[in-house]
Amino acid sequence: MDVVVAGGHGQIAQHLLRLLAQRGDRARGLIRNPDQAADLEALGAEAVVCDLEKERNLSTYLQGADAVVFAAGAGPGSGDERKRTVDLGAAVKVIEAAQALGIRRYVMVSAIGADDPESADEKMRPYQQAKADADAALEAAGLDHTVVRPGMLTDAQGKGSVSAGPEAERDEVTREDVAAVLAAVLNADNTIGKTFVLVQGETPIEEAVAAI
Repeated sequence: MDVVVAGGHGQIAQHLLRLLAQRGDRARGLIRNPDQAADLEALGAEAVVCDLEKERNLSTYLQGADAVVFAAGAGPGSGDERKRTVDLGAAVKVIEAAQALGIRRYVMVSAIGADDPESADEKMRPYQQAKADADAALEAAGLDHTVVRPGMLTDAQGKGSVSAGPEAERDEVTREDVAAVLAAVLNADNTIGKTFVLVQGETPIEEAVAAI
């Protein structure tokens, strides 16, 4: 499978690109800074320099892909405007490029709470709203989509087990386990058309994904 990961230098994306390369997929990561290319290449992935905010049409960068994973984000230190241009705007650009190129499979890394952004505190609400709007745009796009909503992300070592379903108690999940779930989702047609919350749990990842 040829997979393009938007936000390719993010921590989840790097874990994912490594997993994809290890299993023999073509793993391509979209990065804004060319200085980051060596980090992706060290994982066995290909680096594609692309500024998701500045580029209007992303079709050139997705050519030949079988699937796309949107793992980009403006980050916690960014302002409200960048959350709209990256977490929402860039996600929509990738949707439009996928539609134009006939790429059916699109996996979105969303966030827990995106189903109800109004309940978020004032600081988090713009982020949650951007995620909610991006999820809605994907659900309306007619693609073979899956929306993954992780809980609070940690850098701890992955456990290889999670809890995945329509609802969950707000909890943490490791970035490494999120990446492993994304890799499994790409090969799991049962997840098409599904949105689920992902937190740490006791179910092995392959089993959890198969049960979505």
